[in-house]
Amino acid sequence: MQSKFLLPAFLVSLCLFANIDSSYGRDDGHDIPRDTLSITIKQAEDLFIKNNLSLIAGKYNIDNAKAQVITARLFDNPQIGFENGLYNPDSKKFLDISKDGGQQSANISQLFQTAGKRNKNIQLAKLGVQQAEYQFFDLLRTLKYTLRTDFYKIYFQEQSAKVYAKEINSLSKTLIGFQQQYAKENIALKEVLRIQSQLYTLQSELNDLKDGIDDVQSEFKLLIRTDAKKYIVPQLEFNLDGKDALQQVTYKNLLDSAYNNRYDLKVAHSAIEYSNVNLRLQKAMVVPDITMSVTYDKQGSYIKHYTGLGISIPLPLFNRNQGNIRQAKIAIDENKLALTQQEEQIQSDLDNSYQSADRLEKLYNSFDPKFKTDFNHLIEEVFRNYQKHNISLLEFLDFYDSYKTNTIQLNNLQLNRISSLEQLNYITGTQFFNQ
Repeated sequence: MQSKFLLPAFLVSLCLFANIDSSYGRDDGHDIPRDTLSITIKQAEDLFIKNNLSLIAGKYNIDNAKAQVITARLFDNPQIGFENGLYNPDSKKFLDISKDGGQQSANISQLFQTAGKRNKNIQLAKLGVQQAEYQFFDLLRTLKYTLRTDFYKIYFQEQSAKVYAKEINSLSKTLIGFQQQYAKENIALKEVLRIQSQLYTLQSELNDLKDGIDDVQSEFKLLIRTDAKKYIVPQLEFNLDGKDALQQVTYKNLLDSAYNNRYDLKVAHSAIEYSNVNLRLQKAMVVPDITMSVTYDKQGSYIKHYTGLGISIPLPLFNRNQGNIRQAKIAIDENKLALTQQEEQIQSDLDNSYQSADRLEKLYNSFDPKFKTDFNHLIEEVFRNYQKHNISLLEFLDFYDSYKTNTIQLNNLQLNRISSLEQLNYITGTQFFNQ
């Protein structure tokens, strides 16, 4: 008797559930309509390069470093001085500028740096530009990795959200049918509560999933600087099914690429070079600079209209720049240690990520490509068996939930697989995969 009334509800449920192409965003009638932005990964990268504020700020840092080179090239300005007598007791005049009675003196001096200090400062400034450029490209590498992983995360989580939406829609219709039959006392309350409990669980899980998608959407939109009200709809342009992406390149090539193309590693190399030049500069600072001067004195010297040529050199008796030289030597050792540590970290990260990517490749490729289609057919067979009373309501719902669970796991596996390849791109500094 019960199955007579349950059958129409499940027919509605199955029809809705089988509608694989129903669009997400209309799943439960509670989403706020938003404009969508369909975008490919290439289009996203173009917008990112053009609009991202962090990259624009990084370019300003390069310009600032180049300005330091201009400053380092400049010579010290000459200094000029003039003195006039304040009071002449003979003429009883203040600031006497008369030809015979006034007293004036003037001098001009110029500092000349020795031991190549100027050239060493220019070298340091140029290395500063180089480091700013390396830091910019390392920032680009990091943000691009975030952009691409966010893109794929949005795509596959959206696919999972569609599965939830379909099941929620169908169970909502089923629940209405069950409530109507319960009101007519055709079914027991426990049947209604079972469907209701399943529906609430799915709605809660979908809500959590949507919260996660919104967080990634927000970050992604900031990276490409698009309207915050738009909803990103990623368009996937490649298919890795049946392919072993890791066969495209050897592990040694990956490691060599990381050593040659990682800009943070280049920053570390540049830091050592910077420290070496700075050490030479600090040693050069021991050599005294020379100040040349020319002095004129109208009548305050031993003769009238005195003109003199002067030179001054500080004597390096006590301060021989010992502290700065010591610090420069320590900086070299410190930067060499940091470089070694970074190279070892790259090796460790690459090995770990490569092993993870290899496992995910093998796991995904071990799945039968027809698995998803066959599982859809299985759901239909399960329904027919339920219709023939070969399985119970709980068994039917278990199979129904199993479809959702397996589909979501498959989406997560695909996301983890692509993310692991993107991680290898990030570690090596080269776009080997998913170009």
